[in-house]
Amino acid sequence: MIKAILVFNNQGKARLVKFYTHYTEDDQQAIVKEVFHMVSKRDDSVCNFLEGPSKLGGGDFRLIYRHYATLYFVFCVDTAESELGILDLIQVFVETLDRCFENVCELDLIFHVDRVHNILQELCMGGMVLETNMSEILTHVDAQTKLEKSETTATTTIRNTVSSAPNKAVSAVRNMQTSSTNIKLPSKIKF
Repeated sequence: MIKAILVFNNQGKARLVKFYTHYTEDDQQAIVKEVFHMVSKRDDSVCNFLEGPSKLGGGDFRLIYRHYATLYFVFCVDTAESELGILDLIQVFVETLDRCFENVCELDLIFHVDRVHNILQELCMGGMVLETNMSEILTHVDAQTKLEKSETTATTTIRNTVSSAPNKAVSAVRNMQTSSTNIKLPSKIKF
């Protein structure tokens, strides 16, 4: 089972943190810091598997990571998970991000955190791997994006209709034939 997914840059700043087991916020920060120190001091030519940090449970857990450009992608898993399978899962995650953002970079993870979490939820939920087929993941993410755009369009239309309603009411009253009543109307209502 996957216990945590961490993405941080070369300076140790967390860009994505997802824990599937409960840890206090202080413990989470300590785990991220300890994992960064364990992973960042390793040479790129050595094995991508490590024994987990003591805060995660030590020998009962493994860190499986990949270093791409300025980002480390680290999966903390128990010993029942296949190391090579998780390496492949990291590759699928990075390639999916790359397809969604066209050459993904650290700024994409910062400014589009909601889309990154949607991709991650299509890949893995509750610490269990759901999907490893990149085209299936992309299909679901594209459908979610289209749904969000249609909701945004509908919300904008409703907002425009509601905001113009008072001005339309004033205009309608002006057009009424009011010979006996003298009604003072504002020129324009602003919100």
